[in-house]
Amino acid sequence: MTRRSLAVALLSIEGTNCDDELREALATLGARPEIVHLKQLEGRDVLPEARRRLSDYQALFVPGGFSAGDYVRAGAILAARVRASIGTELEEFVRSGRIVAGICNGFQVLTELGLLPGRPGGHLVTPEAALMTNDSGHFECRPTFVAWEGGIFPPFQGVPKGTRFLFPSAHAEGKLVLGSDELRRSVEENGQVLFRWVASDGSSARYPWNPNGSEGNIAGLTNPEGNVFGLMPHPERSFFRAQSPDWTRTGSAEGFGDGRRFLDAVLTYAERHA
Repeated sequence: MTRRSLAVALLSIEGTNCDDELREALATLGARPEIVHLKQLEGRDVLPEARRRLSDYQALFVPGGFSAGDYVRAGAILAARVRASIGTELEEFVRSGRIVAGICNGFQVLTELGLLPGRPGGHLVTPEAALMTNDSGHFECRPTFVAWEGGIFPPFQGVPKGTRFLFPSAHAEGKLVLGSDELRRSVEENGQVLFRWVASDGSSARYPWNPNGSEGNIAGLTNPEGNVFGLMPHPERSFFRAQSPDWTRTGSAEGFGDGRRFLDAVLTYAERHA
């Protein structure tokens, strides 16, 4: 499959607000991203020509924002609606090996669905982890750094362990808490840690470089097969060089930022496994 024919669904409901930035980034990389409301996948209250099926797409992204106002818990309502309406289709999508990605609020949604850290087989299970209120007690919006952990994530095989990325953070409920010591061990041993928060010099992060207090400085996870992933910071907000916090000091707004490297690797993998 070529990049130009790679159809990517960006799932939205009321409160999703990072879908436009993500669509622009993926389109710049040559894919065919489409913002798809959950009702279009449900076939509910939409015209026939607006109906969509998850199987029409080669990758699914759940973008950031505040889906359903983050009432109850961040991501919980969207996850419940997905589970009730297209849960079976989503499980089939995951088992097919296609990419399912969650960014910020999307990470929260995939965790609430039980897809992260997940169990083998791609089933929607009872959540075994949570993204809780930041230790600071307030919304954190700042440039942050993450380091590639060298795990099982297929798009990054061959990328040197420890490679750092500048991805901005913007969340109030990003503290990852895994439900048991056994789960914590298995996530580490299976290579399911995607990124860890690090300081600007690459050393181990403390606040504010870890903006939420997540266990083990974990900033992103994959499922056991590696095709489902979530991360709290926003690669789409560091896609263009002009989005970087230091571009005025370096004197150039031309080119791209770290988000491009990450999203391009994800799409390259999706092309090969569509």
